[in-house]
Amino acid sequence: MKSALALAACALAVSCSAGSTPTVSRSTLEKTVYDRMTDYAGRAPDKVECPGGLEGEEGRTQRCILYAGSDKVGVTVTVTSVDGTDVNFDIEADDEVMQ
Repeated sequence: MKSALALAACALAVSCSAGSTPTVSRSTLEKTVYDRMTDYAGRAPDKVECPGGLEGEEGRTQRCILYAGSDKVGVTVTVTSVDGTDVNFDIEADDEVMQ
């Protein structure tokens, strides 16, 4: 079954905390996924939950869950590059709703 909220991949960059490895905090990651999926789909999901932040290392991933009505959709966030404190990543929603 296709998601009730039409979603696809999008790419963006987020500036984050500096340290030995820049990290996108959990709250920033959830808000960014929420905002980008709202922009893409033209309507806001109910919420987005991620189990943690995203370490700014190319290839790192984080799985989040997007809630839209009674549907839950898995979302994969993948770091594509890091430039100083800017972490660039892709956001891709699963094709099917979660059971």
